[in-house]
Amino acid sequence: MKITSVDTLVVDFYRTNLVIVRVSTDEGIVGLGEATLEGKERAVQGAIAELAEAVTGMDPTRISGILYELARDWYWRGGPVVMTALSSLEMALWDISARELGVPVSRLLGGATRDRVRAYANGWFSGAVTAEDYAAAARRTVDSGFRGLKWDPFENYDLTITTRQLDRVLAQIDAVRSAVGRDIELFIEGHGRFDVNHAVKVAREIAQFDPVWFEEPCPPDNLDALVDIRRASPVPIAAGERWFGRQGFAPALARQAVDFVQPDVTHAGGIAELAFISTLAATGYVGFAPHNPSGPLSTAATLQLGAALPNFRYLEIMATDVPWRPEITSERLVLTEEGDVIIPTGPGLGIDLDLEAIARHPFTPHPLRLFQDAVFDIRPGNERSFFNLGDGK
Repeated sequence: MKITSVDTLVVDFYRTNLVIVRVSTDEGIVGLGEATLEGKERAVQGAIAELAEAVTGMDPTRISGILYELARDWYWRGGPVVMTALSSLEMALWDISARELGVPVSRLLGGATRDRVRAYANGWFSGAVTAEDYAAAARRTVDSGFRGLKWDPFENYDLTITTRQLDRVLAQIDAVRSAVGRDIELFIEGHGRFDVNHAVKVAREIAQFDPVWFEEPCPPDNLDALVDIRRASPVPIAAGERWFGRQGFAPALARQAVDFVQPDVTHAGGIAELAFISTLAATGYVGFAPHNPSGPLSTAATLQLGAALPNFRYLEIMATDVPWRPEITSERLVLTEEGDVIIPTGPGLGIDLDLEAIARHPFTPHPLRLFQDAVFDIRPGNERSFFNLGDGK
């Protein structure tokens, strides 16, 4: 089997654009991957076009060799654009190999350890302004089946937080906790906002609400700061969505900087790299909870990892999405009454495209600016659930 072409499809998804990668072969098998990189879609498309020139004519089942050679020969290593391009290609190659054999990707990773994973919802809070708004949105999301909620309550704070601002944050978290009760898991997102002193101050104050973790409390480029925060924090610390490859994760794990590690399959190196990172995490009993706020293919790949990796703890997923998410692929996810997502068992990543539906939603610029309040308006107002509800039987 030989690779004949690598191309990309871009789909408007309101706050970002999905970048879908298709790797075609001379035997008619097409592998799919995702290269969504918020605000940098055109840059990653250019990187994938360069990869296409390098891999055309290669055997797509030689996954490890291809990825090693590409990473070695490209000279510029790491970073979001290069690693997202490599990750999406790797994902598609796994899809090809598993489709050829007629098995899910998880079978090639050692087989399934579970048939479902615990999910927590992101994006459930879109449009909320007051603490009461957040509480009402939280109740609706729990009523829809989720048993975990994640959000960033810190508006546009930059390194510091005043007492008045912190009081407003605590009132919001208190409203959500009171609305959903103690049985629902809360995950507090920091988006790298704080310096060490203010991150520790926030962690000590939010501990009263018993969150599962405080995520990315400081910027991702200072490991010393993260180590200091974790040592002082009464709340478990999660991080890793903006780290790339094992070189980004090994030092953090060796220095016990996190309680949960969060690589993104579309950015950190792909499926095999995430499996390797999960093994590194397991040696220190660190929970593995991949970052996954993107589209159907990122979710499909993450679910295959969830099937195979014993220390996989949580699936991040959007509670709702643009109305056309169910139209562009064959994704049909089941959310159980217990708040778990059933892992699909179809060949490869278990997902196919509808090219006509994709063509109806072309690229639309969506600049990503984290420290502007508009970044939290992450759903279009006509969003809808894309889950089927059931017991998974």
